[in-house]
Amino acid sequence: MPSGSTTTAQATDAVSGGPPPELTEASRDETSLRRFLHALPGIDQVGLEQRAATLATRSVKKDAKRWAIDAAISMVDLTTLEGADTPGKVRALTAKARRPDPEYPDVPPVGAVCVYPDLAGVAVRDLAGTGIGVASVATAFPSGRSNRQVKLADTAMAVEAGATEIDMVIDRGAFLTGRYGLVLEEIQAVKAACGDAHLKVILETGELATYDNVRRASWLALLAGADFIKTSTGKVSPAATLPVTHVMLQAVRDWHALTGEHRGVKPAGGIRGTKDAIRYLVAVREVAGPAWLTPRLFRFGASSLLNDLLMQRRRQLTGHYSGADYVSVD
Repeated sequence: MPSGSTTTAQATDAVSGGPPPELTEASRDETSLRRFLHALPGIDQVGLEQRAATLATRSVKKDAKRWAIDAAISMVDLTTLEGADTPGKVRALTAKARRPDPEYPDVPPVGAVCVYPDLAGVAVRDLAGTGIGVASVATAFPSGRSNRQVKLADTAMAVEAGATEIDMVIDRGAFLTGRYGLVLEEIQAVKAACGDAHLKVILETGELATYDNVRRASWLALLAGADFIKTSTGKVSPAATLPVTHVMLQAVRDWHALTGEHRGVKPAGGIRGTKDAIRYLVAVREVAGPAWLTPRLFRFGASSLLNDLLMQRRRQLTGHYSGADYVSVD
């Protein structure tokens, strides 16, 4: 089982010959899936929250802080998901993604730009050849309340436009009423529709009510083929929190121990300041491990966060705080 009971033999077998038997069995049918998810170790709420709070007090200074700021910039999914979005707004976002601070060309580009499916093509054209990902939300974002055909059509629209990453939402109603097989099958269907695009599965943890449910939903998404598990749409409060992100980091760490596969984590919603971003990076290092400190395995779903990272970066270089007027406002 996850969280410390993986044997060396199991891990070796997983790397050399596919997933271990317990993971294959878990996906066999609804009964097996339920049994697996409800056998996951329960979470000590007090212990989890205390550890998250303790790690959040870690002090990161000087060169380490400069590194952390640049790392966080490179992990941002620069996002606009509003009904009033336009091609012009997306083009402004892609320009900022390429050169976050035009006066400092050594600032790294962001990890991706995240938009609605009908605007994905604009971002794809603007970012061609840059290596910056184009993420698109899909599957009736943010509610997920539609039938599977519509969700798959939504995904196909984004993929056909050239999106390299798809952010889908799970059916929380199905999950909370114990219809785990339905959620698994839907994620698998969307994963198949993604083709070569990476799939981020949004759990909307603010609606899952308990840490145990967050752990179950994380493992369910991983079993179904998620390349990333993501906390939130950013449209529901609470969105990302450090304790919830700890639970998800534990899941991808344990998944790697069982299978040899790296899967990513993306906290999204409510992360606006550099101090918060650094706290999340400390959690990544201490919970999952240094291997996850890369945009390939960790992202921030944010827009305003980038502005504060850029201002704090300038402060590190110049010794004074430049203020918001010196960076573009999203």
